[in-house]
Amino acid sequence: MEETLRLAERLHGGKPQLPLALRLIQNTGVQKRHIVRPLEETINHPGFEKRNQIYEYESKKRCPEVIDRALVNAGVAPADIDAIIYVSCTGFLMPSLTAWLINTMGFRFDTRQIPIAQLGCAAGGAAINRAYDFCAAHPEANVLIVSCELCSLCYQPVDDNIGSLLSDGLFGDAVAAAVMRGVGGVGVEVERHGSYLIPNTEDWISYAVRETGFHFQLDRRVPGTMEPLAPVLRELSAGHGWDVRDLDFYVIHAGGPRILDDLAKFLDVDREMFRHSWATLTEYGNIASAVVLDALRRLFEEKPPKIGATGLIAGFGPGITAEMALGRWAASKVTDSIRPKNTEPMTRKQVA
Repeated sequence: MEETLRLAERLHGGKPQLPLALRLIQNTGVQKRHIVRPLEETINHPGFEKRNQIYEYESKKRCPEVIDRALVNAGVAPADIDAIIYVSCTGFLMPSLTAWLINTMGFRFDTRQIPIAQLGCAAGGAAINRAYDFCAAHPEANVLIVSCELCSLCYQPVDDNIGSLLSDGLFGDAVAAAVMRGVGGVGVEVERHGSYLIPNTEDWISYAVRETGFHFQLDRRVPGTMEPLAPVLRELSAGHGWDVRDLDFYVIHAGGPRILDDLAKFLDVDREMFRHSWATLTEYGNIASAVVLDALRRLFEEKPPKIGATGLIAGFGPGITAEMALGRWAASKVTDSIRPKNTEPMTRKQVA
């Protein structure tokens, strides 16, 4: 945080919007973030072409290790994976990184490829929901979810409006992976999911694609979107016979402190119930689609809920879009040839 504030003062000193931006950055609660390249290199924009080359290099460098851990934790081998959902909004590759992963990591050549590029922070929740849909259609399938968000590669030195300065102090880089098993595993057994778009808000979170790359655009009304989304979450839960105020765990996208505070208020849920999301925000910043996977990891590591415990997973992003899932904590004996080293992220029609 201190380094971010000093950097903002050095780069934007004397500009009238700076004092407000500094206050907003301090109020994010982000104490630490990680970026893939040294800070001085990151702030000296080398051009869109070079940035995308860095994205390709870093994604190929960093994804395999995380994927290997997810596979081992879920008790499956690469050959057991039937589909790969690759989620990223911070770089562009065609073919998707899924093709490279299949060619280099031992996945079958008939593995389905499902890249998701334009749902931003909501894509973590969307990936879980699409994995559920795949397993519902193919009951014994296993789906690998990979999130690679290198937000620092979208930094634009010339953008100095309040929204841009705030995002510069909020977003971090991360790679995350999880497996959804059609049968077996430990984790959140998804029972119901849904999606909702707030009407006429598609320009509130967006990219302007210019010669220098992706320019992040954030409307000041975005932090207030939990008020219209809370009833949607309440209705989804009620339709499943659950009370959203009385679930055992919550895995929520940490878009910023007001997002978490407002959602707790409008759902009438104790702020402490969002502790895993708060921890992600404090230690990593907003890591886009990877937030829900990291918050889920923290749920595993803290002390897994009791079997049958009820919970909510929710991601929010451009659109404004909410991707939501309800599920129970479940565990069944893993009989595959590879056994997990520990019980880290899963769902069965279960995020394992």
